Amino acid sequence: MKAKLITLDSFSSQLRDGMSIMFGGFMGNGTPPMLINALLNSGVKDLTLIGNDTAVPGLGVAPLIAHKRVRKVIASHIGLNPETGRQMMSGEMEVELVPQGTLVERIRAGGAGLGGFLTPTGVGTVVEEGKQRMTINGRDYLLELPLRADLALVHAKRGDRAGNLYYRRSARNFNPVIALAADRVFAEVEELVNIGELDPDLVMTPAMLIDGLIQGGAQ
Repeated sequence: MKAKLITLDSFSSQLRDGMSIMFGGFMGNGTPPMLINALLNSGVKDLTLIGNDTAVPGLGVAPLIAHKRVRKVIASHIGLNPETGRQMMSGEMEVELVPQGTLVERIRAGGAGLGGFLTPTGVGTVVEEGKQRMTINGRDYLLELPLRADLALVHAKRGDRAGNLYYRRSARNFNPVIALAADRVFAEVEELVNIGELDPDLVMTPAMLIDGLIQGGAQ
């Protein structure tokens, strides 16, 4: 297996306006800071961001929103980032709020090649707007469609040079599932080891899914 280390310049050269980007983590923990900073410095705009939340000011993807590089956010909650709410209310940015379990399952469905799934979550609420309702065995469900993205950006505690990755504790949130649901996947790794040095039982994202690695610092 060949090494997949790339430079930040190489990563930035693959970015373009209007891309859809999935990001891992929860409240910034598990979101790759160097890759997000490179995304910001590249100047690309009109992005669609897909992830659990928009973190808090200054962390995670929040700088992208503060610099108005984002056209749309698909997330579970935005309450701890006032700028996200302000841009949503002013019409500067579109926000699609999705129940957390539904969001994860939509991403998983995208990664698994499924056409969608049925869930009772959101029936009879604003979540139902614009969606198909189906009744099965007397119970109502909403048809939820899969999510995929152009890029997925993940942050791993440890990885080998081939791209096998291990996530630590809560930083694991969303990272393994988004690695399955994007056309290209780039990883920021805190501790980089040689091929064969990572215990196979610790691998949470296999190397075959990773297109490029950046060695970063501790989060």
